[in-house]
Amino acid sequence: MAAGPVLVVDFGAQYAQLIARRVREANVYSELVPHSMPVEEMLAKDPQAIILSGGPASV
Repeated sequence: MAAGPVLVVDFGAQYAQLIARRVREANVYSELVPHSMPVEEMLAKDPQAIILSGGPASV
């Protein structure tokens, strides 16, 4: 049984794509998803982890 993806929820941080890339470099499938995606839709992907990327004011 394949493990679900690591979801990187993009709240507007400039590093969201970099985070997703680093996860992939660790040979783990990741998806960059918008913060506006409904929680039910995120959970339907059966993620093994969820990373919150932060907002533009967090940098």
